[in-house]
Amino acid sequence: MYMKTIFPYAAILALVLCSSAAWSQRVTYSQPLRQDDYRNTEVEIIGKVGNNVLVYKNNRAGYFISVFDQDMKPVDNVLLKFLPSRVLNVDFVAYPDHFQIIYQYQEKAYVYCYGIQMDANGRPTTNPVFIDSSKVGLGTVKAKIYSVLHSDDRSHVLVYKINQDNHYNNVFYTFLYGPQLNLINNSRLVLPMESRRTFLSNFLLSNDGRFVFAKVTRAGNNGNLQAAALVVKPPETDSFTVKPLQLQGKYLDEIKLKLDNPGGKIFMASFYTHQRRGNIEGLYSGAYDWNGDSFQDLKFIPFSDDLKASARNNASLNAAFNNYFIRQLVVRSDGGFLLTAESYYTTSGNQPWNRWNYMYSPWGFSPYASPYYYSPFSPWYYSPYSWNGNQGTRYHYDNVAILSYDSKGKLEWSNFINKEQYDDDNDAFLSYEIVNTSNALQFIYNEPFRRAYLVTVMNVTPNGKLSKLPTLRGLDQGFEWMPRYGRQISARQVVIPCIYRNYICFAKIDF
Repeated sequence: MYMKTIFPYAAILALVLCSSAAWSQRVTYSQPLRQDDYRNTEVEIIGKVGNNVLVYKNNRAGYFISVFDQDMKPVDNVLLKFLPSRVLNVDFVAYPDHFQIIYQYQEKAYVYCYGIQMDANGRPTTNPVFIDSSKVGLGTVKAKIYSVLHSDDRSHVLVYKINQDNHYNNVFYTFLYGPQLNLINNSRLVLPMESRRTFLSNFLLSNDGRFVFAKVTRAGNNGNLQAAALVVKPPETDSFTVKPLQLQGKYLDEIKLKLDNPGGKIFMASFYTHQRRGNIEGLYSGAYDWNGDSFQDLKFIPFSDDLKASARNNASLNAAFNNYFIRQLVVRSDGGFLLTAESYYTTSGNQPWNRWNYMYSPWGFSPYASPYYYSPFSPWYYSPYSWNGNQGTRYHYDNVAILSYDSKGKLEWSNFINKEQYDDDNDAFLSYEIVNTSNALQFIYNEPFRRAYLVTVMNVTPNGKLSKLPTLRGLDQGFEWMPRYGRQISARQVVIPCIYRNYICFAKIDF
């Protein structure tokens, strides 16, 4: 599964005015290789380890770690000989001087999960460490069994699987590891699931090893959420703490969770409606203090008519936010938060699009193949392994809303990045990537220009000022960027996959 990491945004608090700053960006490309045909190659940017940039590749030739220097020149292409042929999934956790690979594969009637430590040159430094196995029968398994989380500081790594018993309860098996793949704790836990319309999402791991996620129940087969709870498992406790949310008769959209590790809190945000399939009315937000075992400032914050007018595009005022999905929730050290939401929808000749069918229906365009990931921006849906696409479908990614709230839930400022992106049958080049450059946030996206794309960077300062940066240096014709699959690898560097003549390569931007 593609792991998308967003760097910490504590620097958003810095009251730095950078309107007079002289911005400079440099783009460096890696060399396209013939064996890296994008139709048959899976890739994942692991990150910067030591002085190298590491990328995982899987194609017909095998499983590889491609090693690049700081100028994106190839250093090595290491074949991962320890990986068996029927690998179901690989996950990576990068550290300054090494990285871990957590992999799972099927052999006859079992799926096995192992971990291994690797150095900055893409070579193993330990033997594979056995984590767990699951009996699945002799049929071919088509999806992964185990999922992997890591804490923001990489001090804890959690491997877990979820089974279902005869009473439709979810049975969790968790394996908590340290940065050297040392086992800290393993547990077996049962979580009751009251309804077939109850789902789990937003799995997170705190710096102290706390396992956190949301448990939600939708209203009807394709309505919004009528019930929700926060679920927490402390690091060395074999039980869940379930904290229901009081919705006051309102309905929630997709819930986003974000950990505030220094403050010991879990922030929550969701759009809400007054009816099961009503218009988006505003934001439901607040936090849970795990030290005090209490919710703080949970409230419904309605959107003003002025804010709706800025968001609506061609929609009516009441329906202004109906196409928006929350993308990121950013926690600030003063107790406030910032969120981004993107306008997204699809059009097709044989089926009308609406938010509820998209999010919950097993038919149509729903990406929710698993009840554990129903978010429209879940890792499954956003995976570059499939370069998401449906034949006969046009994808639309439009404006981005940026909303900043103080610690009491009052809107401090708002701004909108106005963009209009669409493509037929494939959305790999659409949407955006955020880069934190300590004194601002950079939004990188493709802007349609003369039947091609122009890579655009919008700069947002901590006080909400929006400006377009100069055109990126080094942009060459023929490279098609996929910004949303990029990864920030250092304070001012990001690596983004590109397509050049049907081959995958990578662009590194130095801000």
